[in-house]
Amino acid sequence: MHELSRRAARRIAVRAQLLSAPRPTELLDVVRHLTLLQADPTKAVAPSAELVVWTRLGSAVGRQELAAAVRRGELVEVKGFLRPAEDVALLRAEMAAWPGPPGRVPDWRRAQQDWIADNTECHRDILRALYDDGPLPTRELPDTTLVPWESSGWNNDRNVRMLLELTISRGEVAAAGWDGAEKLWDLAERVYPDVPVPDYDDALAIRAERRLRALGLARARAQERPVEPGDVGGAGEPATVEGVRGAWRVDPTYLEGSFRGRTALLSPLDQLVFDRKRMAELFEFDYQLEMYKPKAKRRFGYWALPILHGDQLVGKVDATADRAAGVLRVDAVHEDGDWPAAIRTGVDRELRDLARWLDLDLPE
Repeated sequence: MHELSRRAARRIAVRAQLLSAPRPTELLDVVRHLTLLQADPTKAVAPSAELVVWTRLGSAVGRQELAAAVRRGELVEVKGFLRPAEDVALLRAEMAAWPGPPGRVPDWRRAQQDWIADNTECHRDILRALYDDGPLPTRELPDTTLVPWESSGWNNDRNVRMLLELTISRGEVAAAGWDGAEKLWDLAERVYPDVPVPDYDDALAIRAERRLRALGLARARAQERPVEPGDVGGAGEPATVEGVRGAWRVDPTYLEGSFRGRTALLSPLDQLVFDRKRMAELFEFDYQLEMYKPKAKRRFGYWALPILHGDQLVGKVDATADRAAGVLRVDAVHEDGDWPAAIRTGVDRELRDLARWLDLDLPE
């Protein structure tokens, strides 16, 4: 059992996310290590996936390099996350076993399976349309459902959308690019690499090991979340963190080596802060993504960027890329505690680099 101080735990998390010094230099190496980038379309500053790449590589990485890697097939979008093409086979193992391996199918998945069966003809119509004419946007897919989708309200009667989600989970359909602002869909066999699919349990174990390598420190069990779990099972070695209840798993490769910190501006969806419970436990940082709150109720801003300095989260920057005016507008810098000059200098340097990368001016 490794007994870690909070400071040591934070440094492991920062190193694992490639946010210590020196910076990495290759885009594909970064994505392969992180295992995924969330392809959220919000562009208050820049799309989150691009912002995560900039945070690691700086303005040396071109704005179009990520999109170019997708076009070349080096990165593939699966359920809203960009992943290295070679990792898709690990996800296809889970798709091939959908709704789950024998004896491990939850009731809610059985209900989804039954809903597809109730709408067999619509399921076939969508696959046939994609076979004949794909890639296609959602609006061009037929809705011939007999039994509408029912939920708590958010997705009521969004039949094609929900059927698409389930066909993606089954490995039948995949995202195939964009036509302007519309996402395109095609048969997965035309999008995903044609490589052998590993055993289901082996694939889950490999994904857990890679997830822990990217996080450094994680819970063996965590609250279930869609698409990508937040826990790592038996990967790594057991650990405790001083002042934090419960058991952790740590990747032992981070237990050795020195730490050199730097200043970084993070996407609100960056994996260092995405799990807000883990963020609070390790970094004791007060932060919420407030884009869904009324403006009058926001404390930090619509898309405020958490600020990392060394091994601590020290504040937030409320910034907006104002393309019409040609500037990166900084509406507020929220300092948590008393900042020394080194933090202000680091934040100013990162804001200037961000503006340069966005090809915008930064007003004095």
